[in-house]
Amino acid sequence: MKLDAPKLSSNLQEADWQEAVDDSIELDDLILSNQNFAGQGFSRFRAANVILKGCNFQGCEIDSLDLLDVRLEQCDLSNAKLSGSSIHRVEFVNCKLVGTTLAKSSIGNTNVQQSNLSLSSFGESKLEKVLFADSLLQDADFYACKLKKIVFAACKLDAVSFDGSPLKEVDISSSEFTSLTVAMEHLKGCKVSRYQAVQFATLLGLIIKEDV
Repeated sequence: MKLDAPKLSSNLQEADWQEAVDDSIELDDLILSNQNFAGQGFSRFRAANVILKGCNFQGCEIDSLDLLDVRLEQCDLSNAKLSGSSIHRVEFVNCKLVGTTLAKSSIGNTNVQQSNLSLSSFGESKLEKVLFADSLLQDADFYACKLKKIVFAACKLDAVSFDGSPLKEVDISSSEFTSLTVAMEHLKGCKVSRYQAVQFATLLGLIIKEDV
């Protein structure tokens, strides 16, 4: 699947951090490294044409997160509350989003690589053209999501919940799981491997008989 990559300027420079004004942060055209936002609350956090490296957002609560043309490298967003976010043309590389809440968010043309999203929540979000690759999503929750052109490539999906989410344009064929929560009628059009097809048949209560 071809994604629209972040449109990042080739001449971005490291920026010296300045404190937020009125609990609002706006970042444009810069590189920000090793900044600690852990536990802070912001009414708004907007970034465009920005690279974030090694930044800590653990436990942050952001009322309005708006990321456009952004790359996050080795950032920690664990247990952050980011409901209602807008995330487009964004890359997450080797990031932690353990227990992160991204409910009711709009996420598009986003590439998540080698990241840990266990226990993350995307409930009632709209995701379109999103690639999760080589990532851990154990116990992640995609409740009642609108999913279009989504690929889970070589991911760990054990105990992921797709309750209320049709998987018509979702590809999980190269990923691994021992159990998933998904309605059988929502599997129509989902791309799976032959082995996964047998797993789902077992969940239906079918008995697979070996050829003699």
